[in-house]
Amino acid sequence: MSGIWPGNTKCVAMLTFDVDGVSSWLRRNPDFRFHPSLMSMAEYGPSIATPRILDLLDTYSIKASFYLPGYVAETHTDLVKEIVRRGHEVGHHGYLHESPASLSPREEQSVLEKGTDILTRLTGQRPLGYRAPGWELSERSVELLASQGFLYDSSLMGDDAPYILQGNTSHPLVEIPVHWLLDDAPHFVYAPAANRLGPLRTPDEVFNSWSSEFEGLYRYGRAFTLTMHPQHIGRPGRLLMLERLIRYIQGFPQVQFMRAVDVAQLWAKGPASAVTGGAVASAQAPAPPAPATVSVATAGERASPP
Repeated sequence: MSGIWPGNTKCVAMLTFDVDGVSSWLRRNPDFRFHPSLMSMAEYGPSIATPRILDLLDTYSIKASFYLPGYVAETHTDLVKEIVRRGHEVGHHGYLHESPASLSPREEQSVLEKGTDILTRLTGQRPLGYRAPGWELSERSVELLASQGFLYDSSLMGDDAPYILQGNTSHPLVEIPVHWLLDDAPHFVYAPAANRLGPLRTPDEVFNSWSSEFEGLYRYGRAFTLTMHPQHIGRPGRLLMLERLIRYIQGFPQVQFMRAVDVAQLWAKGPASAVTGGAVASAQAPAPPAPATVSVATAGERASPP
C-alpha cells in the first residue's frame, strides 16, 4: 500500500463531466429560452462536445464519471445510453440543475427522486453518485442522499482526498471532494446574456494551473478530481489541452485514472481510520469557537480505505 491508496498507486485522477446542457441557464432564468445564441452554446455541450469527449477517453482507455440533470438525460436518451455503453459512470445532477440549498425540503426530495427515476430508467441501474448543482448542498442533503441509497456525494471541499461523512444517516456517505481551482467554468464561461463576462483564460493558462495542482496532489499522494462541462471544455482548442493534460498525467508513475464511483466503493470498504492531523469536514460551516470540529448531524471524518 502506498500512502492512502491500495497497492502501488500513489495518486488517483478522476475526470468528471457535468453535462448541464441548457438546464443550468434555464434554472438561472427561464427567460433565457428566448436567447437562441445562449441556448445554442449550451446545447453544443451534449450534442457536439460530449461525443468528442467520449472518443478522447476511449483513445487513452480512461473511464470517467458523467453527471447529468434529469432534464438533459431525458432529452438526450441516446447520449446517456452511449455513455453507459462505453463503461462510464452516470451520476445524479438534479433535474433542472437545482441547487439543493435553494429548495424546500419537499422540493429537494422530489427533485432527487425525479432525477433518480429518469437515470434508472435510461441506464438500468440506480445512480450511486450525486453532485449538487452549483456544489451547494442544503443542511438536509447528506441525510437525504444516504436515505435514498446513494454511495457518495461530490460537492464538498473539506479535503483533497475522499473522506467519510458521518451523521444521522442510514449508512456513511463517501465524499469525493471538489474545488473551484479544478473546475473549467471559472476559467472558460463567457455569456453576456447571462452577465457572465469571463475572464476567458487561454488553454495554456488553464493547463499550467491544472498541471501545477496535479503535481502538488501527486507529491502528497492525494486525489486529482477535475470537474468539466462539455459546453466549455469541449471547444476544440480546449479539448486538445485536456488531451495534453491526460498525456502529462500518464507520464507520472503510480497514477491511476478511476471513475468516482469506483473510488467511493473503495473507500466504503471496511472501517474508516482518521488521517493524522485531519480536521473534521462538514456540509455546514464550522461554528466558533472550535473551528477544528463541527457539532452538526452531517459532520464527517476524513478517512482512508484499508
